[in-house]
Amino acid sequence: MRHLIDPMDFSIEELEDLFSLADEIIKDQNSFKKVCEDKILATLFYEPSTRTRFSFEVAMLRLGGKVIGFSDPGSSSVMKGESIPDTIRTVGSYVDIIAIRHPKEGAPKYASFYSPVPLINAGDGGHQHPTQTLTDLYTIRKTKGQISNLTIGLCGDLKFGRTVHSLVKAMSRYENIKFILISPKELQIPEYIKTEVLLKKGIPFIEIERLEDVIGTLDILYMTRVQKERFFNEADYIRLKDSYILDNEKLKLANKDLSILHPLPRVNEISYEVDDDPRAVYFQQVKYGMFVRMALIMKLLGVA
Repeated sequence: MRHLIDPMDFSIEELEDLFSLADEIIKDQNSFKKVCEDKILATLFYEPSTRTRFSFEVAMLRLGGKVIGFSDPGSSSVMKGESIPDTIRTVGSYVDIIAIRHPKEGAPKYASFYSPVPLINAGDGGHQHPTQTLTDLYTIRKTKGQISNLTIGLCGDLKFGRTVHSLVKAMSRYENIKFILISPKELQIPEYIKTEVLLKKGIPFIEIERLEDVIGTLDILYMTRVQKERFFNEADYIRLKDSYILDNEKLKLANKDLSILHPLPRVNEISYEVDDDPRAVYFQQVKYGMFVRMALIMKLLGVA
């Protein structure tokens, strides 16, 4: 039995195997519509989600399985004071696999110690979001044909952005990667990511505040929203929320083969006019996420 808690839990070879399975699913979805027909997924979401929760649920349904769970802990025994271990042990008695999102960093890892079935971290606070990272890597692979030899610009909230933290860790294992970290000083990437990942592995990176100064050098632009829910001070959020707005004017400075990714939801950081640009792949990214999660569920359940 395996869990997915951190994007580093799978080797590069295992990721390639997973992505190849996702390719197969895209080519012939009908061949996979019954592979999980006797399996049940539980989605335990202790904080709001649209894409991740729906993506997991639709992935399991398309594999022929069933889904139970909650999208509001207020509708569960959590409101009665039930602990995470007891919730996981209980739910694990009913289902074959669990996806959990929790606002506390480390909660999914803690839950995995008590889970009798494979458990997937669907996001923990500002820490990790490994299935979004798998989606991001797969999107890069599909649009660029490779995950190596790329310059990646990460723009926006790099301090609280768990998708950014996971992506940096995962991409640090690929060859000839360079990061350009674009953010206000208040939202720079955490020091532990710089010291434990970038500096430790000798990965080149620069920190800069103006997107316009570097957009022409990028192969990938990964936009993120400033996350209101992570701020303790609303005044700070209001001051920083519109730090970066990608529009057609800025895109005039970009390469013709740039790929624009975003984990979504967006607020103001990408203008709607950009949606029609062929370089905008964030809605393709959403769909790829479903196929990647289908492949992941199959791998963890041992049906692939």
